[in-house]
Amino acid sequence: MAGTDSGQIACEVTGLTATAEEVVTARPELVWDLIADVTRIGEWSPECIRAAWLGAPGQPRPGARFTGHNRLASGFEYEVTCVVTEADRPRSFAWVVLDDSDDPTRPSSSWRYQIEPLSEGTSRVRQRFTHGPGFSFLREATAKVPAQATQIIAARLNGLRGNMIATLRAMRTIAESSREPMTQPR
Repeated sequence: MAGTDSGQIACEVTGLTATAEEVVTARPELVWDLIADVTRIGEWSPECIRAAWLGAPGQPRPGARFTGHNRLASGFEYEVTCVVTEADRPRSFAWVVLDDSDDPTRPSSSWRYQIEPLSEGTSRVRQRFTHGPGFSFLREATAKVPAQATQIIAARLNGLRGNMIATLRAMRTIAESSREPMTQPR
């Protein structure tokens, strides 16, 4: 990629997607309640170690904001502000990560969980990450060393996939060990 300008790198980074899925022996409503309670993400995510609603009371509804505090495998920590874009219990929950422009239409990334009932008491959960089009650390890293952009992008996508798989498996363990139906956060 030597000689690639930052505009080309932006095109290569924008739209990058990572996905993972897991079958969970739990009702879709229970799975949705777990996922939509962003304050619990630190219990199962290897990267997002905690999250908190901004404003009280925090609720999983479109327009609600929360912060996510992340730690990469390298030890680098950072905080992001997120805006819920979709909260369709028990089918889907999604949000965007804002960049410094604070514009939800140009997010740093977007995250979405889709929950599909399979049989009585079993759900398929699909998690999707999509990069851009806003500013991100990945965009900055690839622009600084364009000759290594392909390797940097591949490493980040592999890391995201691994973390997403770990997140879904840990969430599955919690959902499957729950004996009482959760109530939708108010």
